Amino acid sequence: PWALHFFLAWWLSFSLKTPRRHCQYHQEPRKLQKNTVVLLLHNIFGGFATAPYLRALAARDIADSLVLQVMTKIPRHEFVPPPLRSMAYRDHPLPIGEDQTISQPYIVAFMTQALELEAGDRVLEIGTGSGYQAAVLARLVAEVYSIEIIPSLGDSARELLQRLGFDNIAVRIGDGYAGWPSKAP
Repeated sequence: PWALHFFLAWWLSFSLKTPRRHCQYHQEPRKLQKNTVVLLLHNIFGGFATAPYLRALAARDIADSLVLQVMTKIPRHEFVPPPLRSMAYRDHPLPIGEDQTISQPYIVAFMTQALELEAGDRVLEIGTGSGYQAAVLARLVAEVYSIEIIPSLGDSARELLQRLGFDNIAVRIGDGYAGWPSKAP
């Protein structure tokens, strides 16, 4: 482990001094310098979330290893506005526009764990928001149906989820009061 820490410290000091090229996760090359760390950790640990992030969730009673594993694979920074991406993996909610927030990772993990999902399940989510919770659910179940009442949020979430390759999520704009009758069990 000490070798990995040494390498990360060396790499960080080098990378913050060296200009980087454009990559798929960021639109502006200057922002990439801070966010390159996220991509490196993704490559080393096989996910976006770091070990401290997972330890914090596990310490707060998230015991479902599959939920923890899935949360490391979802790029939470994609679901928050670009100015807030450096805070994406902190355990607190962040504003996403329209007076709405993306839930803190602990709440997403807690709700997901509480559902006790199985691979063949279908889930109805009311309130798509940024689409992050739907993305987590989609890695655990067969189908996710999500309804968002705010058109701009629903459209943005739909586009992002499609861009990220989530083909088992359907997002509909509307009031979720009556659910999604055509997809009901």
